[in-house]
Formats: sequence, C-alpha cells, structure tokens
Amino acid sequence: MRFLVISSAPTLFKQNRYFAYSPYARELNIWSHFVKDLEILSPTVYHKKLILEEVKGKPKVFSVSVIVFDSFLNIIFSLFKMPIILFKIFSRMQRADHIHLRCPGNVALLGCIIQIFFPSKPKTVKYAGNWDPNSKQPWSYKLQKGILSNTFLSKNIKVLVYGEWPNQTKNILPFFTASFSESEVQNVEKDFTNELKFLFVGSLVEGKQPLYAIRLVEELKNKGRIVNLKIFGEGPLRPDLENYIQTKNLSTYITICGGVSLDQLKNEYKRSHFSILPSKSEGWPKAVAEAMFFGCIPVATRVSCVPWMLKNGKRGILLNDELENDLTKLKEVLQNSGELQKMATEAMNWSQHYTVEYFEEEIKKLL
Repeated sequence: MRFLVISSAPTLFKQNRYFAYSPYARELNIWSHFVKDLEILSPTVYHKKLILEEVKGKPKVFSVSVIVFDSFLNIIFSLFKMPIILFKIFSRMQRADHIHLRCPGNVALLGCIIQIFFPSKPKTVKYAGNWDPNSKQPWSYKLQKGILSNTFLSKNIKVLVYGEWPNQTKNILPFFTASFSESEVQNVEKDFTNELKFLFVGSLVEGKQPLYAIRLVEELKNKGRIVNLKIFGEGPLRPDLENYIQTKNLSTYITICGGVSLDQLKNEYKRSHFSILPSKSEGWPKAVAEAMFFGCIPVATRVSCVPWMLKNGKRGILLNDELENDLTKLKEVLQNSGELQKMATEAMNWSQHYTVEYFEEEIKKLL
C-alpha cells in the first residue's frame, strides 16, 4: 500500500534520517507498521526548537513551502506558492492507495480541498485539534471541519476526532491516542497527606498558560499548603517565567526543567500527585492522558474533550480559568485525601484502557 501523509507539520532531514515533532513521529511510526510504502508531503524546514524523534519506515518525503496568513506580506507570498503546492498534492494523491490528512493546518486545508476530487480513494483524517462545534476557532479550522464533515464533498473518508460530540455525520469517528504499552500498566498508589507534587507538561507558550499554573501553586503555598511544582517544556515564555520565579522568590518549590524524554516524564508522573494544564485550546491533551495513566490527577481547563476525559470532574479537577474560583475549588478538593485517592484510581483505570496495543488494533481496522 502506498500510504500518503499530508501535513503542515515539518519533516526534517538530519544525519541521513527523517525526524519530526516527537509525539507526531511516534504516532506516525505506528501507522507505518501497516503500510508498505510511506510517503509524506510536508514542509521540510523549521527554525524553532522542537523535541524530535525519528520517522521510521524509510519514508519518501516531498517538500512543500510553508504557507501562513498572519500578515499582508505573508498572504501575498502564500498565494503565490499555493498553485505549486496544490499541484504537488494532486499529483501525489493520484498515485496514492490511501490518503491520510493531518489536520488542522494550512497545507492540510489544501489537502482537504484536493481530496474532494478523489471520492473513490480510501482516506483517513487525524484531526488533532479541538472538534468542539461551539468553540471559537480560526476560519481555516472551521473550513476544514466543514469540508470533512460534509458527506457530499468528502466521500470514503473517516475523520478521527477527539471526544464524543452530538449531531455528527457518518464521516466523524471518535478516536484517541496512546503513549504507553500494556507492559507499563501498573497500580500506582499516592499519599496525599504530605507534600503535594504538581507538574506542568507542555510548550511554554501563551496558549498553554504556564504562568497560570505557577500562580495556582504559588497561591496554594501562600495559603499554607506544602507544595512543589516542576515545569517540563520549552518555549518562548521560558525567560519570562524564570524571571517571575526569581522575582517572587519561588525557586525553592517551583523549577523549570526544560524538555525531557517520555521515559523521564513517566517517572515524574509516578512520583507526582497532580498535573496542571490550564490550556486555552487542546485536541487530545497527552499531558492529561499520560498523567492519568500513572494515577497523577489532572487539573485542566474545560476545553475540547477534557470534560469527557475527566468525566466532568470525577477523574480530575476542571478549571474555569478564574484564579480565585479555581483556587477555592482546589483548596476544597485537597482537604479530602480519601476522595483524592479515589479520583486518582478512577483516572488511572480509565487511561490504562488506552494503550499503544489498543491504538494499533484500532488503526489496523481503519486500513
């Protein structure tokens, strides 16, 4: 099978091998288990720091330009590049046995349009963003969702989305992702009566709100709780966060650790009690599902499928993005260690259902 992946995520050539953003590469490597020829059409340059992992399966990579529409000049340049990108997408789709789109993204948007002309070819779409029909999103995301949901425009296609949403077309299939295998399933018990260890795992960018996580833990400390926060991730906000920690004298219990491997994170999840993710937007937040796998209670905002993952507060703590209200809720929950243990167990039991092996089985069915 000639399996064509169309993505806005860059594929980078280093040391005679191809690499991509680590979570995306790990997932792509699972898909590649079931195909003979892996082809990737994507940008091949990226000038910001990424945690990378090798893309296996000896892919053939077809480079396209990055297109962005965030300024007048970029719009002009992107419109100039688009005919070439459209031609490359059409050409590769003609030769493919199976078309796989990675949405949302600008290159993927063009792929959504071109796939209309191949109604008989089998197609899958991994929509990694927020599928919530009521959420505020860029027009390009809404356009992609509209095309993919339309059973007249998009035929012979399965769109994999995070969470279960009402009134969806037959194209839409609730799905998930996985980080850990069945061999890593274990019962991790936590003691919630002493120091409470918090984690933040994610990019240090505005959308993830790492400063909000810091302020929550800071206020808990000010209220007399014995707490600790480790921040794992890289991003443009790191200097500002470090300055805040230094200025407020928080370094004795809040530490920025940078980007680390999944194995290192796994050990941190086991040792920690809570994982904070006050994100403004998510698809399937891996930092939430991974934490739950080892009984680390998620503390997360009500975005995308998070309320469904947390069973509306039974498997974790839902934030409202209002500091005083969220702090009051946290203080109330932290007073009952028995309830916390029950919540951690429910979180762990739910997440451990979504193993890599189960993920592989479901992908195999799609192909």
